[in-house]
Amino acid sequence: MHTHRPASGTAFRNGRFAASTRELAEEVAVAISYNGTSHAVLMATPADLEDLAYGFSLTEGLAASVAEVEEVATVDCGRGLDLQVSLAGDAGQRLAERRRSMAGPVGCGLCGIESLEAAMREIAPVAAGVRLVPAEVSRAVAAMAKMQALNLRTRAVHAAGFYQSERGLVLVREDVGRHNALDKLIGAAARAGIDMATGAVVLTSRLSIELVQKTAVAGCGILVAVSAPTALAVDEAEAAGITLAAVARGDEFELFTHPQRIIGEACKMSPDKLTYMANQIAGFFRTRPHDEAVAGIADHISKFWEPRMRNQLFAMLAENGSGFDPLVVEAAPAIRKPKQAA
Repeated sequence: MHTHRPASGTAFRNGRFAASTRELAEEVAVAISYNGTSHAVLMATPADLEDLAYGFSLTEGLAASVAEVEEVATVDCGRGLDLQVSLAGDAGQRLAERRRSMAGPVGCGLCGIESLEAAMREIAPVAAGVRLVPAEVSRAVAAMAKMQALNLRTRAVHAAGFYQSERGLVLVREDVGRHNALDKLIGAAARAGIDMATGAVVLTSRLSIELVQKTAVAGCGILVAVSAPTALAVDEAEAAGITLAAVARGDEFELFTHPQRIIGEACKMSPDKLTYMANQIAGFFRTRPHDEAVAGIADHISKFWEPRMRNQLFAMLAENGSGFDPLVVEAAPAIRKPKQAA
């Protein structure tokens, strides 16, 4: 099936009408079925569909690994395509718990989820420790533009790419839906055995909460986008331990969360921001048993906060600790103290 086709029209340019032609991106209904039962219907670009099936299965929590996806078959149903996925192991039980039945339009990654709890699911904090220098953020975004073959023809599709410091942009996937593009990227990386903790996800779209959730599930610690994030996406990235670099254009970008992964971002954090970050972590662990929550907070801050941030936290707690969640205060003695310079 073709990903684009020419269309004739009439263009108004330089004060006059003239015949014109333009390549248009194809958009088809793609059903995803698991073990014989229809689960979701997406509007998508008919390319890299096996990657889409794998990525969707992983990011929606229906498969815990590539090994649980036994087979993907693409069936042409005339009015659309059906991706028939066979799941193994415990995946069948997860499927029963996360049923979808509604069609999702191009712009939505949450349509069809049957409860608010599923839409606002808890995401485990990302453990990726990879760092980038500021120039790499700009290089990654610039490289994306050159590798979007379909968008160069149609100017109508989104792209998701994976960037590694030592290799540059190693994967790019395109789709009329931004969520589909990211699922395709994650699926392609998983099938190729690429650990997404080793680099950064780069997106050409705005950032909404679902894209942050998918990136976190993939284990990637840096998310770069050319457009701005929503407020909820920033909250989710903060809680998930993801570095969010957005409005990345030219050699400029804005860091919204966890700036420590972008080397060179050494400015002291405002007390309000640091307090907010610590309390967000406490909020994530709050639903766990008390002792487990305290230990989880201490472990997360020890692993993911750079020494400068931990020193600032200890100084603020020693001063008065005002504004910090009681769980943060209780966890403080177990947080690893930075080594003092000799």
